[in-house]
Parts: sequence; structure tokens; C-alpha cells
Amino acid sequence: MADTATRPETPSDLRPSGLTGLAAAAVALGVAQLSAVPFGPHADSRTAIGSAVIDLTPGPVKESAIKLFGTSDKLALSILVLVVIAVIAALTAQRETRRRPVGSVAIVVAGVLGCAAVLSRAGATPIDVVPTVIGTVCGVLVLRLLVSDRFGKKAPQADASSTDSPDRSRRQSLVALGFIGAGAVAGVAGAVLNRLNSSVSGDRTAFTLPSAGKSVPVAPPPSVQPPGVALPPFITPNADFYRIDTALSVPQLSRANWRLRIHGMVDREVSLSFEDLQRFEVVERVVTLTCVSNPVGGDLISNAKWTGYRMRDLLAGAGIHSDADMVMSTSIDGFTAGTPVEALTDQRDAILAIGMNDAPLPIEHGYPARLVVPGLYGYVSATKWVTDLELTRFDRAEAYWTRLGWAARGPIKTESKIEVPKSGQVVPRGPVTFGGVAWAQLRGINAVEVRIDEGPWQQAQLGASYSKDTWRLWSFPWQANDSGAHTVSVRATDGTGTVQTSDEADVVPDGATGWHTVSFDVA
Repeated sequence: MADTATRPETPSDLRPSGLTGLAAAAVALGVAQLSAVPFGPHADSRTAIGSAVIDLTPGPVKESAIKLFGTSDKLALSILVLVVIAVIAALTAQRETRRRPVGSVAIVVAGVLGCAAVLSRAGATPIDVVPTVIGTVCGVLVLRLLVSDRFGKKAPQADASSTDSPDRSRRQSLVALGFIGAGAVAGVAGAVLNRLNSSVSGDRTAFTLPSAGKSVPVAPPPSVQPPGVALPPFITPNADFYRIDTALSVPQLSRANWRLRIHGMVDREVSLSFEDLQRFEVVERVVTLTCVSNPVGGDLISNAKWTGYRMRDLLAGAGIHSDADMVMSTSIDGFTAGTPVEALTDQRDAILAIGMNDAPLPIEHGYPARLVVPGLYGYVSATKWVTDLELTRFDRAEAYWTRLGWAARGPIKTESKIEVPKSGQVVPRGPVTFGGVAWAQLRGINAVEVRIDEGPWQQAQLGASYSKDTWRLWSFPWQANDSGAHTVSVRATDGTGTVQTSDEADVVPDGATGWHTVSFDVA
């Protein structure tokens, strides 16, 4: 009878499980993240890969992600990237053997892509790829260890009729789990330390917002808020203000390191430090911002009081050429937006904002400085962490979103939405009050009409108009007599007398249109 204790091992005996791939990937990512701490944010390959994915994703796919995940789109992307890496690592590792390093090659390829992603970020240097290289090497070493003779050789057998394959597999799995845990700890530690080292929260806390002096806006009167209905506050708290941008990791830029370069089609190049801004008049403006990705009835709209400096004052010192029609603004992370010159130089008071709702700008909303331009969707105007303004022309340059299929100019359309009732809400019989908001920045809102089911349009009651640059809240009292399913629709009329169109259009290329309709039930 054959001696099973000396039976040659077969490739199936040595084939690792997907767990070994997860272990190698976890170590590679964790070590790279931890190693990046002394190099700074530019060396963070995890963020670089995610940002590269954002940049390479087609516009319609990005728009679908925003529709699906809203302001949680970046978290969803981070999770998706990790899942994809885990799946590839698990699948390729199963084909790894001592003679055929399939999984190791996959890790090296991933490392090369990670280095390329790091180098593609604004401000990165060749030295910033060192943490990614270290992480890649560690990942390969872990995978090779897990498929080595340490787990492939058989231990002496007391019973010649048995093998030690279950023991080897168990040992391999336990060690792999240990590496996964170590990689996770290293990754979390690296992320936390990186954030602590680069955080400008202390710089923001130490900043005292300058007084606006003569340019303090009149406080919104209580009458801007219609009574008897739970609508959003006229001024959106900073914590509730929507956030849509391309920054996977929030840029950390201190006031001391911030500079604004104004160049291109100008008589003279200008470079402003944060201290240089003190030469200009401080102004405050209440302005509603809207994202072009906001669907009909969506929540990507908010209203705040902004403190800053008039853009026309900052640009005047450069001497803009008469044939320049676009300002290409660039963020510290490389994002660009193309804004019509007239929007930054006319009387609408576009500002370089440094404060929001009587506090320094929140870091995630652009600290230390961002653009706020009334009347334009954010994708062509609201650049956060802005550091560069190039005077150019629309026929010579394309900004980030226009390269992906959005319109070059993005004036805000006349729109309205229903806040009460919510879709599917059950309304009690008797008197009820519905309500919502309407907006048409630069034009203002003159009227809002509401229609129940297919009945006639009826005038809603408007809260006081604060300015043409802000939204207007409305309410509509109704007697809910008939039980069952109903619908309510809304449309607005702007300050020019133009009625909001019923034509339904997608957010691409220049903003959604259509009447917002909500279905509800009367109990």
C-alpha cells in the first residue's frame, strides 16, 4: 500500500484561498497609508486613486452617482474602490503559486497605477510615490509568505492514512486574518495621523472674521418664513448646507499658505496673500446657491450669508483685456470652473468669500477662500479652496465639467419645489397647510401657484422677498376633505413675468426643468 506520508503535493494542495489576497491587499494599502504620514497629503495613494477614478469617470456616470447617493457620493466611491480592490486581490491570489506569481503581479500592477494616480494630482512630486512603493513591496511579501513552504510542507504524521491539509489551511487562514487586521489598523492609523498632521482646523479656529462695516446686509425679517408650515429655515445652517464637489479628501489649506494668482489676458499679473485682502472692502451678501445636479424637487440648494471681498475689486488691479470673456478659476486640488467675466465684474456683487453665516468658512466649504457668484450654477462659479484665476476665453479653454458634456455657461433657471407634504405622506382630513421654496436668482420670484390633482392653479402665499439673489418660501392652505390618493404640483413666476416651464429636462447639460409634483394620501 502506498505511503500517504510521502505522497507528492499537488498544485491544489498549495493553492491559496481568496483570504490570502485580501491579506496582501490590506497590508499594501495599510502600510502605504501609514508610510504617507511624514510625506503629507500628496502621498496618500488611497485618495489619489479615488480622485483619479472621479476624474476618469464619464459625466453621465458621475451624474447617476450624485442622483443615487447625493452628498454621500464620496463615501460610496471610497467603499466601491475598496471593494473592487478586495475582489481583484482575492481572485488573483487564488492563482498564486510559488512558481506562478499571478497575485503578486496584480499587486505590482496596482502599485504602478497607484503611483501614477499620486503623480497625477496637483502639487505632487516624484518623492510622493515612495509610500505607495513601500506598500506594494509589503503586499507582495505577505502574499509570497502565505503561499511559501511554511504552509506548503507537511508536518510529520502519526497516522499515515491522514494528511495535514486542513491544518495547513487553518494556519494559513489564521495568519491571513492577522495580516488583514494589521493592515486595517495601519490604514486607520495612517488616515487619522495624516488628517491630524494636515488639518487646518486650528488655523480656522484662530481666525477672526473681519467686520463688513457699511456693507452689512439687513437681517431677514420674520416674515420671510411663512407661518403654520414646517419649511427649511430661510438661512441654512452651515452643517445642513449641501456639499457637492470633486474633492474625495477635503483639501487643507492654511491662510499663511494661501495665495490667489490672477493672470492670463491681463495687463499685469497679480498675486494676493490672505493679508493682502485687507486692502479691500469687506462685504456681506445673502445668496442662494444651487447645484446643476439638482433634479426637480431635489435638495441640492441652500441659502447662506457670505462674508468676503467683491471680485470686481480684486480683478480691477490686473487690468482685464477687453477680449477676455471667461475667468478660469482653479482649486488647490486642480478642479476648474469657467465663469463669464461679466458675472464677476458687474453689479451682482460676486465675492471671494472667507466667511459663511458669521463664521469662517467651514473647511469642507472652501476654507480659507471660495467663490460665490449669484445667478450661476455652482459648476461654473462656486470654486472652493480657490487659488488661481486665469483670464481667458470660452473658445480657448474648457473647465472640468464642460469637458464632460455640461454647458459652458450655467445661468440658474426658474424653479420651485414642494417641502410639505413629502411623497407618500398621509395627510389628516381637515385644514392643512402645504409649502415649499422657489428661486430664480438675479430675477427674483413674483408668484407661486399650486394645483391639487388636475384642478385649477391657485395662488400660494409668499413669504417676504429678501432679495432677487435668494430663494423665496411659500405656503398654501388647503381643505383636505376627500379621502384617498391625491397629487399636488407647483410652479413659479419670476421677476421678469416668465412662468416656470413644464417641459421636463434632465440636469445635463445645464440644469433640470419641469414642475415638481408630490403624491400623498388623505386619511
